[in-house]
Amino acid sequence: MAESMKGLKRTCRCAELSEQNIGDTVTVMGWVQKQRNKGGIIFVDLRDRSGILQLIFEESEIGSEGFAKAEKLRSEFVVAVTGEVTARSGAVNDKLATGKIEVRAKAIRVLSESETPPFPIEADSKTKEDIRLKYRYLDLRRPDLQRNLIMRSRVATLIRQFLADEGFLEIETPMLTKSTPEGARDYLVPSRVHPGNFYALPQSPQLFKQLLMCSGYDRYFQIARCFRDEDLRADRQPEFTQVDMELSFVDEDDVMDVNERLLQKIFKEVLDVDVELPIQRMTWQEAMDRFGSDKPDLRFGMELHDVSEVVKGCGFGVFTGALENGGSVRGINAKGQGAMPRKKIDALVKFAKDFGAKGLAYLCINEDGTYKSSFAKFMTEEELDALVKAMDGEAGDLLLFAADKNKIVWDVLGNLRLEIARNLDLLDKNVYKFLWVTEFPEFEYSEEQGRYVAMHHPFTMPMEEDIPLLKTNPEKVRARAYDIVLNGTELGGGSIRIHQDDVQETMFEALGFTKEKANEQFGFLINAFKYGVPPHAGLAYGLDRLIMLMAKQDSIRDVIAFPKVKDASCLMTDAPNAVDDKQLQELCLDVVKNEEEE
Repeated sequence: MAESMKGLKRTCRCAELSEQNIGDTVTVMGWVQKQRNKGGIIFVDLRDRSGILQLIFEESEIGSEGFAKAEKLRSEFVVAVTGEVTARSGAVNDKLATGKIEVRAKAIRVLSESETPPFPIEADSKTKEDIRLKYRYLDLRRPDLQRNLIMRSRVATLIRQFLADEGFLEIETPMLTKSTPEGARDYLVPSRVHPGNFYALPQSPQLFKQLLMCSGYDRYFQIARCFRDEDLRADRQPEFTQVDMELSFVDEDDVMDVNERLLQKIFKEVLDVDVELPIQRMTWQEAMDRFGSDKPDLRFGMELHDVSEVVKGCGFGVFTGALENGGSVRGINAKGQGAMPRKKIDALVKFAKDFGAKGLAYLCINEDGTYKSSFAKFMTEEELDALVKAMDGEAGDLLLFAADKNKIVWDVLGNLRLEIARNLDLLDKNVYKFLWVTEFPEFEYSEEQGRYVAMHHPFTMPMEEDIPLLKTNPEKVRARAYDIVLNGTELGGGSIRIHQDDVQETMFEALGFTKEKANEQFGFLINAFKYGVPPHAGLAYGLDRLIMLMAKQDSIRDVIAFPKVKDASCLMTDAPNAVDDKQLQELCLDVVKNEEEE
Protein backbone atom coordinates (compact mmCIF):
# COMPACT_ATOMS: atom_id res chain seq x y z
CA MET A 1 0.00 0.00 0.00
CA ALA A 2 1.49 3.35 -1.09
CA GLU A 3 2.07 5.91 1.64
CA SER A 4 1.91 9.71 1.37
CA MET A 5 4.86 11.96 2.11
CA LYS A 6 2.96 13.47 5.09
CA GLY A 7 5.06 16.61 5.12
CA LEU A 8 8.37 14.76 4.69
CA LYS A 9 10.92 16.82 2.71
CA ARG A 10 13.78 15.52 0.60
CA THR A 11 17.06 17.04 1.82
CA CYS A 12 19.24 16.11 -1.18
CA ARG A 13 19.55 13.90 -4.25
CA CYS A 14 21.32 10.57 -3.98
CA ALA A 15 24.66 11.40 -5.60
CA GLU A 16 24.88 14.85 -4.01
CA LEU A 17 26.18 13.15 -0.86
CA SER A 18 29.89 12.51 -0.21
CA GLU A 19 32.34 11.75 2.61
CA GLN A 20 31.87 15.36 3.77
CA ASN A 21 28.31 14.42 4.80
CA ILE A 22 29.35 11.58 7.16
CA GLY A 23 27.42 12.03 10.39
CA ASP A 24 24.57 14.02 8.73
CA THR A 25 20.95 12.89 8.95
CA VAL A 26 19.39 13.04 5.46
CA THR A 27 16.16 12.18 3.67
CA VAL A 28 16.53 10.77 0.16
CA MET A 29 13.83 9.75 -2.30
CA GLY A 30 13.94 7.75 -5.50
CA TRP A 31 13.54 4.40 -7.22
CA VAL A 32 14.85 1.05 -6.00
CA GLN A 33 17.50 -0.16 -8.43
CA LYS A 34 17.91 -3.47 -6.59
CA GLN A 35 17.43 -5.02 -3.13
CA ARG A 36 19.71 -7.66 -1.56
CA ASN A 37 18.56 -9.42 1.62
CA LYS A 38 21.53 -10.90 3.47
CA GLY A 39 19.44 -12.12 6.43
CA GLY A 40 19.24 -9.60 9.25
CA ILE A 41 20.61 -6.86 7.00
CA ILE A 42 19.14 -5.53 3.73
CA PHE A 43 21.10 -3.57 1.13
CA VAL A 44 19.15 -1.31 -1.26
CA ASP A 45 20.57 0.67 -4.18
CA LEU A 46 18.45 3.81 -4.49
CA ARG A 47 18.46 5.68 -7.82
CA ASP A 48 17.43 9.16 -8.88
CA ARG A 49 18.58 11.38 -11.74
CA SER A 50 21.84 12.22 -9.93
CA GLY A 51 23.00 8.60 -9.51
CA ILE A 52 22.91 5.68 -7.06
CA LEU A 53 23.24 5.57 -3.28
CA GLN A 54 23.52 2.46 -1.08
CA LEU A 55 21.06 2.19 1.83
CA ILE A 56 21.46 -0.21 4.77
CA PHE A 57 18.45 -1.54 6.70
CA GLU A 58 18.93 -3.29 10.06
CA GLU A 59 15.99 -4.19 12.28
CA SER A 60 17.75 -2.86 15.40
CA GLU A 61 17.94 0.62 13.82
CA ILE A 62 14.72 0.86 11.78
CA GLY A 63 12.37 -1.32 13.82
CA SER A 64 10.41 -4.44 12.83
CA GLU A 65 7.78 -2.53 10.81
CA GLY A 66 10.40 -0.62 8.81
CA PHE A 67 12.44 -3.78 8.28
CA ALA A 68 9.33 -5.60 6.99
CA LYS A 69 8.80 -2.79 4.45
CA ALA A 70 12.42 -3.06 3.32
CA GLU A 71 12.02 -6.83 2.85
CA LYS A 72 9.17 -6.22 0.38
CA LEU A 73 11.05 -3.71 -1.78
CA ARG A 74 11.42 -4.63 -5.43
CA SER A 75 12.91 -3.00 -8.53
CA GLU A 76 11.32 0.40 -9.34
CA PHE A 77 9.45 0.83 -6.04
CA VAL A 78 9.50 4.53 -5.10
CA VAL A 79 10.62 5.15 -1.51
CA ALA A 80 11.56 7.90 0.93
CA VAL A 81 14.27 7.00 3.44
CA THR A 82 15.64 8.98 6.36
CA GLY A 83 18.96 7.90 7.89
CA GLU A 84 22.52 8.75 8.83
CA VAL A 85 25.37 9.04 6.31
CA THR A 86 28.26 6.75 7.32
CA ALA A 87 31.46 5.45 5.78
CA ARG A 88 31.00 2.19 3.85
CA SER A 89 31.06 -0.78 6.18
CA GLY A 90 32.01 -3.09 3.30
CA ALA A 91 34.23 -2.71 0.26
CA VAL A 92 34.45 0.71 -1.41
CA ASN A 93 32.82 0.88 -4.89
CA ASP A 94 35.07 3.05 -7.06
CA LYS A 95 32.56 2.91 -9.93
CA LEU A 96 30.03 5.00 -7.99
CA ALA A 97 30.33 8.68 -7.05
CA THR A 98 28.88 7.62 -3.67
CA GLY A 99 31.02 4.47 -3.45
CA LYS A 100 32.70 5.43 -0.18
CA ILE A 101 29.52 6.09 1.82
CA GLU A 102 26.12 4.58 2.64
CA VAL A 103 22.99 5.68 4.50
CA ARG A 104 21.92 3.65 7.54
CA ALA A 105 18.12 3.86 7.45
CA LYS A 106 16.14 5.07 10.47
CA ALA A 107 12.74 5.39 8.73
CA ILE A 108 11.18 4.35 5.39
CA ARG A 109 8.02 5.17 3.49
CA VAL A 110 6.97 3.23 0.40
CA LEU A 111 5.53 6.00 -1.79
CA SER A 112 4.65 3.77 -4.74
CA GLU A 113 4.92 0.10 -5.69
CA SER A 114 5.85 -1.14 -9.15
CA GLU A 115 5.08 -4.09 -11.36
CA THR A 116 8.10 -5.90 -12.79
CA PRO A 117 9.31 -3.65 -15.64
CA PRO A 118 9.45 -5.15 -19.17
CA PHE A 119 13.23 -4.61 -19.29
CA PRO A 120 16.01 -3.81 -16.80
CA ILE A 121 16.54 -0.12 -16.04
CA GLU A 122 20.27 0.04 -16.72
CA ALA A 123 22.81 1.93 -18.82
CA ASP A 124 23.71 0.65 -22.30
CA SER A 125 20.51 -1.38 -22.52
CA LYS A 126 20.53 -4.35 -24.90
CA THR A 127 16.72 -4.30 -25.12
CA LYS A 128 15.36 -3.73 -28.65
CA GLU A 129 14.70 -0.06 -29.35
CA ASP A 130 11.04 -0.54 -30.32
CA ILE A 131 10.34 -2.08 -26.88
CA ARG A 132 12.17 0.72 -25.12
CA LEU A 133 10.32 3.38 -27.13
CA LYS A 134 6.97 1.77 -26.35
CA TYR A 135 7.82 2.16 -22.64
CA ARG A 136 9.76 5.39 -23.09
CA TYR A 137 8.83 6.61 -19.60
CA LEU A 138 10.82 3.63 -18.25
CA ASP A 139 13.59 3.98 -20.81
CA LEU A 140 14.07 7.59 -19.70
CA ARG A 141 14.97 6.36 -16.20
CA ARG A 142 18.18 4.83 -17.58
CA PRO A 143 21.27 6.73 -16.36
CA ASP A 144 22.76 7.22 -19.84
CA LEU A 145 19.57 8.76 -21.26
CA GLN A 146 19.22 10.94 -18.18
CA ARG A 147 22.80 12.16 -18.66
CA ASN A 148 22.00 13.05 -22.29
CA LEU A 149 18.90 15.05 -21.39
CA ILE A 150 20.64 16.78 -18.47
CA MET A 151 23.43 17.74 -20.90
CA ARG A 152 20.82 19.03 -23.36
CA SER A 153 19.25 21.21 -20.69
CA ARG A 154 22.65 22.55 -19.66
CA VAL A 155 23.61 23.39 -23.25
CA ALA A 156 20.30 25.21 -23.83
CA THR A 157 20.85 27.27 -20.67
CA LEU A 158 24.41 28.17 -21.75
CA ILE A 159 23.20 29.19 -25.22
CA ARG A 160 20.53 31.46 -23.75
CA GLN A 161 22.96 33.10 -21.37
CA PHE A 162 25.71 33.57 -23.96
CA LEU A 163 23.41 35.07 -26.58
CA ALA A 164 21.73 37.34 -24.03
CA ASP A 165 25.19 38.61 -23.03
CA GLU A 166 25.92 39.26 -26.73
CA GLY A 167 22.85 41.51 -27.03
CA PHE A 168 20.42 38.99 -28.55
CA LEU A 169 16.71 39.14 -27.68
CA GLU A 170 14.76 35.89 -27.31
CA ILE A 171 11.53 36.34 -29.30
CA GLU A 172 8.95 33.65 -30.09
CA THR A 173 7.53 33.31 -33.59
CA PRO A 174 4.20 31.66 -34.57
CA MET A 175 3.64 27.90 -34.67
CA LEU A 176 0.62 28.26 -36.97
CA THR A 177 1.89 29.84 -40.17
CA LYS A 178 1.29 30.00 -43.92
CA SER A 179 2.33 27.08 -46.11
CA THR A 180 5.25 27.90 -48.43
CA PRO A 181 5.83 24.89 -50.72
CA GLU A 182 9.49 25.81 -51.44
CA GLY A 183 11.65 23.37 -49.46
CA ALA A 184 10.57 20.28 -47.52
CA ARG A 185 6.96 19.10 -47.19
CA ASP A 186 4.82 20.99 -44.68
CA TYR A 187 2.72 19.55 -41.88
CA LEU A 188 -0.74 21.07 -42.42
CA VAL A 189 -3.29 22.03 -39.76
CA PRO A 190 -6.91 22.44 -40.92
CA SER A 191 -8.77 25.53 -39.72
CA ARG A 192 -12.23 25.11 -38.17
CA VAL A 193 -12.98 28.84 -38.40
CA HIS A 194 -11.88 29.06 -42.05
CA PRO A 195 -13.24 25.83 -43.62
CA GLY A 196 -11.09 24.45 -46.43
CA ASN A 197 -8.07 26.52 -45.37
CA PHE A 198 -4.94 25.29 -43.63
CA TYR A 199 -2.15 26.54 -41.45
CA ALA A 200 1.31 25.00 -41.76
CA LEU A 201 3.59 24.12 -38.87
CA PRO A 202 6.89 26.01 -39.35
CA GLN A 203 9.81 24.28 -41.05
CA SER A 204 11.86 27.12 -39.55
CA PRO A 205 11.17 30.65 -38.34
CA GLN A 206 12.97 32.00 -41.45
CA LEU A 207 10.47 34.58 -42.74
CA PHE A 208 9.47 35.82 -39.29
CA LYS A 209 13.04 36.34 -38.15
CA GLN A 210 13.71 38.39 -41.29
CA LEU A 211 10.61 40.45 -40.48
CA LEU A 212 12.03 41.01 -36.98
CA MET A 213 15.12 42.50 -38.60
CA CYS A 214 12.83 44.80 -40.60
CA SER A 215 11.24 45.74 -37.27
CA GLY A 216 14.55 46.88 -35.84
CA TYR A 217 15.21 44.13 -33.29
CA ASP A 218 18.80 43.90 -34.45
CA ARG A 219 19.78 40.57 -32.83
CA TYR A 220 17.16 37.85 -32.39
CA PHE A 221 17.37 34.25 -31.22
CA GLN A 222 14.98 31.47 -30.35
CA ILE A 223 15.25 27.82 -29.36
CA ALA A 224 12.47 26.90 -31.75
CA ARG A 225 10.42 23.79 -32.47
CA CYS A 226 10.32 23.05 -36.21
CA PHE A 227 8.45 20.50 -38.33
CA ARG A 228 9.16 18.78 -41.64
CA ASP A 229 7.10 16.02 -43.19
CA GLU A 230 10.02 14.13 -44.74
CA ASP A 231 11.58 10.68 -44.64
CA LEU A 232 13.55 10.04 -41.46
CA ARG A 233 17.01 8.71 -40.69
CA ALA A 234 19.36 8.63 -37.68
CA ASP A 235 19.78 12.41 -37.52
CA ARG A 236 16.25 13.45 -38.59
CA GLN A 237 12.88 13.70 -36.85
CA PRO A 238 9.52 15.09 -38.03
CA GLU A 239 9.71 17.60 -35.17
CA PHE A 240 13.06 18.93 -34.06
CA THR A 241 14.65 21.85 -32.23
CA GLN A 242 16.62 24.67 -33.82
CA VAL A 243 18.82 27.24 -32.17
CA ASP A 244 17.77 30.02 -34.51
CA MET A 245 19.33 33.48 -34.82
CA GLU A 246 19.35 36.53 -37.08
CA LEU A 247 21.57 39.64 -36.96
CA SER A 248 21.37 43.05 -38.66
CA PHE A 249 24.21 45.16 -40.12
CA VAL A 250 26.64 42.21 -40.31
CA ASP A 251 28.62 40.16 -42.81
CA GLU A 252 29.78 36.52 -42.78
CA ASP A 253 32.72 37.22 -40.46
CA ASP A 254 30.43 38.72 -37.79
CA VAL A 255 28.06 35.72 -37.84
CA MET A 256 30.92 33.23 -37.77
CA ASP A 257 32.72 35.07 -34.97
CA VAL A 258 29.79 35.05 -32.53
CA ASN A 259 29.01 31.41 -33.32
CA GLU A 260 32.60 30.26 -32.97
CA ARG A 261 32.77 31.82 -29.52
CA LEU A 262 29.40 30.25 -28.64
CA LEU A 263 30.64 26.78 -29.63
CA GLN A 264 33.92 27.32 -27.83
CA LYS A 265 32.07 28.20 -24.61
CA ILE A 266 29.63 25.25 -24.83
CA PHE A 267 32.35 22.65 -25.46
CA LYS A 268 34.62 24.02 -22.72
CA GLU A 269 31.87 24.33 -20.08
CA VAL A 270 30.14 21.01 -20.78
CA LEU A 271 32.91 18.68 -22.05
CA ASP A 272 36.09 20.53 -21.03
CA VAL A 273 37.10 20.41 -24.71
CA ASP A 274 39.07 23.34 -26.14
CA VAL A 275 37.79 24.45 -29.56
CA GLU A 276 40.61 26.22 -31.35
CA LEU A 277 39.57 29.48 -33.04
CA PRO A 278 39.22 30.54 -35.75
CA ILE A 279 37.49 27.45 -37.10
CA GLN A 280 38.85 26.28 -40.46
CA ARG A 281 36.95 27.46 -43.57
CA MET A 282 36.63 25.67 -46.89
CA THR A 283 34.62 26.50 -50.00
CA TRP A 284 31.92 24.09 -51.17
CA GLN A 285 33.92 23.36 -54.32
CA GLU A 286 37.07 22.48 -52.36
CA ALA A 287 35.07 20.28 -49.97
CA MET A 288 33.51 18.35 -52.84
CA ASP A 289 36.80 17.98 -54.73
CA ARG A 290 38.76 16.83 -51.65
CA PHE A 291 36.14 14.84 -49.74
CA GLY A 292 33.18 14.23 -52.09
CA SER A 293 30.90 15.83 -49.49
CA ASP A 294 29.67 19.28 -48.46
CA LYS A 295 29.91 18.12 -44.83
CA PRO A 296 33.32 16.46 -44.76
CA ASP A 297 34.62 14.50 -41.80
CA LEU A 298 38.13 15.80 -41.12
CA ARG A 299 39.06 13.26 -38.44
CA PHE A 300 40.91 11.18 -41.02
CA GLY A 301 42.53 11.65 -44.44
CA MET A 302 41.75 9.44 -47.44
CA GLU A 303 41.04 12.48 -49.64
CA LEU A 304 39.83 12.22 -53.22
CA HIS A 305 42.33 12.52 -56.10
CA ASP A 306 41.15 13.72 -59.51
CA VAL A 307 43.08 11.53 -61.98
CA SER A 308 41.08 12.50 -65.08
CA GLU A 309 44.13 14.04 -66.81
CA VAL A 310 46.28 11.03 -65.98
CA VAL A 311 43.91 8.45 -67.51
CA LYS A 312 42.38 10.45 -70.38
CA GLY A 313 44.33 8.59 -73.06
CA CYS A 314 44.38 5.14 -71.47
CA GLY A 315 42.90 1.96 -72.88
CA PHE A 316 40.31 1.43 -70.12
CA GLY A 317 36.93 2.28 -71.67
CA VAL A 318 35.18 2.84 -68.33
CA PHE A 319 37.56 5.72 -67.57
CA THR A 320 37.66 7.26 -71.03
CA GLY A 321 33.91 6.85 -71.53
CA ALA A 322 33.16 8.80 -68.36
CA LEU A 323 35.47 11.61 -69.49
CA GLU A 324 33.89 11.74 -72.95
CA ASN A 325 30.48 12.19 -71.29
CA GLY A 326 31.67 15.22 -69.34
CA GLY A 327 32.39 13.32 -66.14
CA SER A 328 35.57 12.67 -64.19
CA VAL A 329 37.69 9.84 -62.81
CA ARG A 330 38.62 10.14 -59.15
CA GLY A 331 40.02 7.82 -56.54
CA ILE A 332 40.82 7.33 -52.87
CA ASN A 333 43.85 5.67 -51.33
CA ALA A 334 43.09 3.34 -48.42
CA LYS A 335 46.60 3.35 -46.95
CA GLY A 336 47.91 -0.04 -45.85
CA GLN A 337 44.84 -1.93 -47.06
CA GLY A 338 46.39 -3.54 -50.15
CA ALA A 339 46.01 -7.02 -48.65
CA MET A 340 42.27 -6.59 -48.12
CA PRO A 341 40.50 -9.90 -48.97
CA ARG A 342 38.57 -10.02 -52.23
CA LYS A 343 35.34 -10.64 -50.29
CA LYS A 344 35.70 -7.29 -48.49
CA ILE A 345 36.55 -5.48 -51.74
CA ASP A 346 33.41 -6.97 -53.32
CA ALA A 347 31.41 -5.64 -50.34
CA LEU A 348 32.82 -2.16 -51.04
CA VAL A 349 31.83 -2.49 -54.72
CA LYS A 350 28.29 -3.39 -53.67
CA PHE A 351 28.28 -0.44 -51.24
CA ALA A 352 29.37 1.92 -54.04
CA LYS A 353 26.52 0.72 -56.27
CA ASP A 354 24.03 1.83 -53.60
CA PHE A 355 25.17 5.40 -54.30
CA GLY A 356 24.79 5.24 -58.07
CA ALA A 357 28.09 3.70 -59.18
CA LYS A 358 27.97 1.26 -62.08
CA GLY A 359 31.02 -0.37 -60.55
CA LEU A 360 34.20 0.33 -58.65
CA ALA A 361 37.69 -0.10 -60.11
CA TYR A 362 40.41 -1.17 -57.70
CA LEU A 363 44.16 -1.57 -57.67
CA CYS A 364 46.11 -3.28 -54.88
CA ILE A 365 49.81 -2.45 -54.57
CA ASN A 366 51.54 -5.59 -53.34
CA GLU A 367 54.43 -5.39 -50.87
CA ASP A 368 56.84 -6.28 -53.70
CA GLY A 369 55.56 -3.32 -55.76
CA THR A 370 53.53 -5.39 -58.25
CA TYR A 371 49.86 -4.67 -58.91
CA LYS A 372 46.69 -6.69 -58.53
CA SER A 373 43.86 -4.88 -60.27
CA SER A 374 40.40 -5.20 -61.84
CA PHE A 375 41.51 -3.15 -64.87
CA ALA A 376 45.31 -3.62 -65.21
CA LYS A 377 44.94 -5.63 -68.44
CA PHE A 378 43.46 -2.56 -70.18
CA MET A 379 46.39 -0.26 -69.34
CA THR A 380 50.12 -0.26 -70.02
CA GLU A 381 52.68 -0.58 -67.24
CA GLU A 382 53.60 3.10 -67.74
CA GLU A 383 49.94 4.18 -67.46
CA LEU A 384 49.49 2.16 -64.27
CA ASP A 385 52.68 3.61 -62.77
CA ALA A 386 51.51 7.15 -63.58
CA LEU A 387 48.13 6.45 -61.99
CA VAL A 388 49.70 5.03 -58.82
CA LYS A 389 52.03 8.06 -58.61
CA ALA A 390 49.08 10.47 -58.97
CA MET A 391 47.36 8.64 -56.08
CA ASP A 392 50.47 8.80 -53.83
CA GLY A 393 50.37 5.00 -53.88
CA GLU A 394 52.92 2.96 -51.95
CA ALA A 395 53.47 -0.75 -51.32
CA GLY A 396 50.57 -2.11 -49.27
CA ASP A 397 47.97 0.48 -50.40
CA LEU A 398 44.52 -0.12 -51.89
CA LEU A 399 43.39 2.34 -54.57
CA LEU A 400 39.68 2.63 -55.41
CA PHE A 401 38.30 4.54 -58.42
CA ALA A 402 34.91 5.82 -59.59
CA ALA A 403 34.24 7.14 -63.09
CA ASP A 404 30.99 8.95 -63.94
CA LYS A 405 29.31 12.35 -63.77
CA ASN A 406 30.89 14.48 -61.03
CA LYS A 407 27.81 14.33 -58.80
CA ILE A 408 27.83 10.52 -58.79
CA VAL A 409 31.61 10.25 -58.37
CA TRP A 410 31.54 12.62 -55.38
CA ASP A 411 28.63 10.79 -53.81
CA VAL A 412 30.20 7.36 -54.29
CA LEU A 413 33.71 8.20 -53.08
CA GLY A 414 32.51 10.55 -50.32
CA ASN A 415 30.44 7.77 -48.82
CA LEU A 416 33.05 5.09 -49.56
CA ARG A 417 35.76 6.92 -47.57
CA LEU A 418 33.36 7.07 -44.61
CA GLU A 419 32.50 3.37 -44.91
CA ILE A 420 36.18 2.40 -44.98
CA ALA A 421 36.84 4.69 -41.99
CA ARG A 422 34.01 2.97 -40.08
CA ASN A 423 35.40 -0.46 -40.95
CA LEU A 424 38.90 0.56 -39.84
CA ASP A 425 37.61 2.25 -36.67
CA LEU A 426 39.05 5.65 -37.64
CA LEU A 427 36.09 7.71 -36.35
CA ASP A 428 37.15 8.69 -32.84
CA LYS A 429 34.15 10.17 -30.97
CA ASN A 430 36.51 11.92 -28.55
CA VAL A 431 37.91 14.07 -31.38
CA TYR A 432 35.91 17.13 -32.53
CA LYS A 433 36.80 18.58 -35.94
CA PHE A 434 34.83 21.71 -36.83
CA LEU A 435 34.64 23.26 -40.29
CA TRP A 436 32.85 26.14 -42.01
CA VAL A 437 31.81 25.25 -45.57
CA THR A 438 31.23 28.41 -47.62
CA GLU A 439 30.21 29.57 -51.09
CA PHE A 440 27.58 26.92 -51.78
CA PRO A 441 25.91 26.87 -55.20
CA GLU A 442 22.92 29.22 -55.12
CA PHE A 443 20.78 26.76 -57.12
CA GLU A 444 20.44 23.07 -57.80
CA TYR A 445 18.46 21.65 -60.71
CA SER A 446 15.36 19.65 -59.82
CA GLU A 447 14.56 16.96 -62.41
CA GLU A 448 11.22 16.45 -60.69
CA GLN A 449 10.16 20.11 -61.03
CA GLY A 450 12.04 20.75 -64.28
CA ARG A 451 13.61 23.97 -62.96
CA TYR A 452 16.26 25.38 -60.69
CA VAL A 453 15.44 25.43 -56.97
CA ALA A 454 17.24 27.29 -54.20
CA MET A 455 19.84 25.08 -52.49
CA HIS A 456 19.13 26.91 -49.21
CA HIS A 457 16.12 29.24 -49.69
CA PRO A 458 15.05 32.04 -52.08
CA PHE A 459 16.34 34.81 -49.79
CA THR A 460 20.02 33.82 -49.86
CA MET A 461 22.29 36.53 -51.24
CA PRO A 462 24.51 35.53 -54.19
CA MET A 463 28.20 36.42 -54.18
CA GLU A 464 28.41 40.03 -55.37
CA GLU A 465 30.45 39.19 -58.48
CA ASP A 466 28.00 36.41 -59.46
CA ILE A 467 24.80 38.53 -59.43
CA PRO A 468 25.03 39.19 -63.24
CA LEU A 469 24.97 35.39 -63.78
CA LEU A 470 21.49 35.05 -62.19
CA LYS A 471 19.89 35.66 -65.59
CA THR A 472 22.49 34.13 -67.90
CA ASN A 473 24.17 31.22 -66.09
CA PRO A 474 22.38 30.38 -62.81
CA GLU A 475 24.26 27.09 -62.25
CA LYS A 476 27.49 29.10 -61.87
CA VAL A 477 26.12 31.39 -59.14
CA ARG A 478 27.70 30.97 -55.71
CA ALA A 479 25.74 31.85 -52.59
CA ARG A 480 26.90 33.80 -49.55
CA ALA A 481 25.85 30.75 -47.57
CA TYR A 482 27.77 28.90 -44.87
CA ASP A 483 27.33 25.64 -42.98
CA ILE A 484 28.96 24.72 -39.70
CA VAL A 485 30.08 21.06 -39.84
CA LEU A 486 31.30 18.81 -37.04
CA ASN A 487 32.77 15.35 -37.66
CA GLY A 488 30.93 14.91 -40.95
CA THR A 489 27.56 16.12 -39.63
CA GLU A 490 25.99 19.42 -40.64
CA LEU A 491 25.28 21.16 -37.34
CA GLY A 492 23.70 24.22 -38.87
CA GLY A 493 23.56 26.54 -41.79
CA GLY A 494 22.91 30.14 -42.63
CA SER A 495 23.50 32.90 -45.11
CA ILE A 496 23.62 36.60 -45.84
CA ARG A 497 20.07 37.52 -46.87
CA ILE A 498 18.99 39.51 -49.92
CA HIS A 499 17.84 42.96 -48.86
CA GLN A 500 17.77 44.73 -52.26
CA ASP A 501 14.49 44.69 -54.24
CA ASP A 502 16.11 44.26 -57.64
CA VAL A 503 18.28 41.30 -56.56
CA GLN A 504 15.29 39.59 -54.91
CA GLU A 505 13.19 40.10 -58.04
CA THR A 506 15.92 38.61 -60.25
CA MET A 507 16.24 35.72 -57.80
CA PHE A 508 12.53 34.92 -58.05
CA GLU A 509 12.77 35.04 -61.87
CA ALA A 510 15.73 32.59 -61.83
CA LEU A 511 13.59 30.24 -59.70
CA GLY A 512 10.75 30.42 -62.23
CA PHE A 513 8.45 32.54 -60.04
CA THR A 514 6.13 35.02 -61.71
CA LYS A 515 5.54 38.29 -59.78
CA GLU A 516 2.06 37.00 -58.96
CA LYS A 517 3.35 33.71 -57.59
CA ALA A 518 6.07 35.41 -55.56
CA ASN A 519 3.49 37.79 -54.07
CA GLU A 520 1.08 34.94 -53.36
CA GLN A 521 3.68 33.01 -51.34
CA PHE A 522 5.88 35.73 -49.88
CA GLY A 523 3.91 38.96 -50.33
CA PHE A 524 4.01 39.90 -46.65
CA LEU A 525 7.84 39.77 -46.66
CA ILE A 526 8.17 41.56 -50.00
CA ASN A 527 5.87 44.34 -48.73
CA ALA A 528 7.83 44.65 -45.48
CA PHE A 529 11.01 45.17 -47.52
CA LYS A 530 9.45 48.31 -49.06
CA TYR A 531 9.72 50.13 -45.75
CA GLY A 532 13.43 50.10 -45.04
CA VAL A 533 15.17 46.77 -44.52
CA PRO A 534 18.66 46.52 -42.99
CA PRO A 535 21.33 44.21 -44.40
CA HIS A 536 20.96 41.05 -42.32
CA ALA A 537 22.15 37.46 -41.95
CA GLY A 538 21.50 34.46 -39.79
CA LEU A 539 22.19 30.89 -38.86
CA ALA A 540 20.31 27.98 -37.28
CA TYR A 541 21.71 24.92 -35.51
CA GLY A 542 20.05 21.55 -35.15
CA LEU A 543 20.18 21.33 -31.35
CA ASP A 544 19.40 17.59 -31.45
CA ARG A 545 22.39 16.90 -33.72
CA LEU A 546 24.71 19.05 -31.61
CA ILE A 547 23.79 17.18 -28.42
CA MET A 548 24.00 13.81 -30.22
CA LEU A 549 27.65 14.49 -31.10
CA MET A 550 28.51 15.97 -27.71
CA ALA A 551 26.97 12.94 -25.95
CA LYS A 552 28.75 10.56 -28.39
CA GLN A 553 25.48 8.97 -29.53
CA ASP A 554 24.70 7.49 -32.96
CA SER A 555 21.07 8.68 -33.15
CA ILE A 556 19.26 11.87 -32.19
CA ARG A 557 16.54 9.64 -30.69
CA ASP A 558 18.90 9.15 -27.75
CA VAL A 559 18.95 12.87 -26.94
CA ILE A 560 15.22 13.61 -27.42
CA ALA A 561 12.82 12.83 -24.58
CA PHE A 562 9.97 11.46 -26.69
CA PRO A 563 11.15 10.78 -30.26
CA LYS A 564 9.29 9.34 -33.23
CA VAL A 565 10.41 6.24 -35.16
CA LYS A 566 11.25 5.94 -38.86
CA ASP A 567 7.66 6.19 -40.11
CA ALA A 568 7.10 9.33 -37.96
CA SER A 569 4.90 7.47 -35.47
CA CYS A 570 5.13 7.40 -31.67
CA LEU A 571 5.18 3.83 -30.33
CA MET A 572 4.28 5.00 -26.82
CA THR A 573 1.15 7.09 -27.59
CA ASP A 574 0.18 5.45 -30.91
CA ALA A 575 0.24 8.81 -32.69
CA PRO A 576 -0.80 9.54 -35.37
CA ASN A 577 -4.23 7.93 -35.12
CA ALA A 578 -7.79 8.32 -36.36
CA VAL A 579 -10.08 11.02 -34.94
CA ASP A 580 -13.84 11.15 -34.33
CA ASP A 581 -16.12 11.82 -37.27
CA LYS A 582 -17.51 14.77 -35.31
CA GLN A 583 -14.06 16.41 -35.27
CA LEU A 584 -13.72 15.89 -39.02
CA GLN A 585 -17.19 17.36 -39.62
CA GLU A 586 -16.27 20.49 -37.63
CA LEU A 587 -13.27 20.90 -39.90
CA CYS A 588 -15.31 20.17 -43.09
CA LEU A 589 -12.97 17.25 -43.82
CA ASP A 590 -13.55 13.74 -45.09
CA VAL A 591 -11.01 10.90 -45.04
CA VAL A 592 -10.86 9.13 -48.40
CA LYS A 593 -8.91 5.89 -48.78
CA ASN A 594 -6.53 5.89 -51.73
CA GLU A 595 -6.46 3.01 -54.22
CA GLU A 596 -3.27 1.49 -52.77
CA GLU A 597 -4.85 1.16 -49.33
CA GLU A 598 -7.97 -0.40 -50.79
